[in-house]
Amino acid sequence: MQLTHVTAAGGGRLAVREAGPADAPPVVLVHGWAQTGAVWDLPGYRTYAVDLRGHGESDDFGDYRDSAQWAADVKAVLDHTGPATLVGWSYGGLVITDYLRVHGTENVTALVFVSAITEIGRGRPGGQTGAVMRAALPDAITDDAAMVAFCRAMAPALPEETVGELTATAVATSHKVRGELFRRDVGSADVLKAVDVPTLVVHGTQDEVVAPAAAEYSAALIPGAELSLYPDTAHAPFLERPALFSSDLKRVVR
Repeated sequence: MQLTHVTAAGGGRLAVREAGPADAPPVVLVHGWAQTGAVWDLPGYRTYAVDLRGHGESDDFGDYRDSAQWAADVKAVLDHTGPATLVGWSYGGLVITDYLRVHGTENVTALVFVSAITEIGRGRPGGQTGAVMRAALPDAITDDAAMVAFCRAMAPALPEETVGELTATAVATSHKVRGELFRRDVGSADVLKAVDVPTLVVHGTQDEVVAPAAAEYSAALIPGAELSLYPDTAHAPFLERPALFSSDLKRVVR
């Protein structure tokens, strides 16, 4: 793994964890709330796992409530990688949708939404949450004990070591950043309807962080999207069912 940096609009630096053969299909990986690019491990691809602004090795900069700034962050990564498949987990799905809102599918060869939201705000169907997320907020924004409980409940079948890694990353994310990510109100129906690249929507049927209904909403709006529901799977399908996820990914990566 090689850690590089790209400069986003406004001058902030974003860390990108590059791995895999240089001649393998390029995949840009966008993590979820209070995590980093270190969460991903997808052998067989040339992966570029970004740390979102305010997370991990990236700078804390700019306006976390502005879709255009999130879009600029993704553009900075794609300018570095060239055309690639975009994969977004959880909040990463919203960040990808921000990019689509501003730039369409420029430099995007395919899309994969994993346990993802594509909208945020009260009553937004693409941002429907489950019991674990509702129980965590707002306490997990500023209370590290509540964040620890959230990480344990997010995907309870994961090995203790993996849960520990997710938890350590989450509590290391500043309270400011944890909170700012939720202070948004964004609808995305028109953006999703305009998608014109192959799209896979993956979701665990037992996800209690982002409700499966959010995936059904996105898949229904995106033309030609494939919805892949994983039984007995919670909020981290790529960690809980890595072989199945890898098999699904092969069908869409370009």
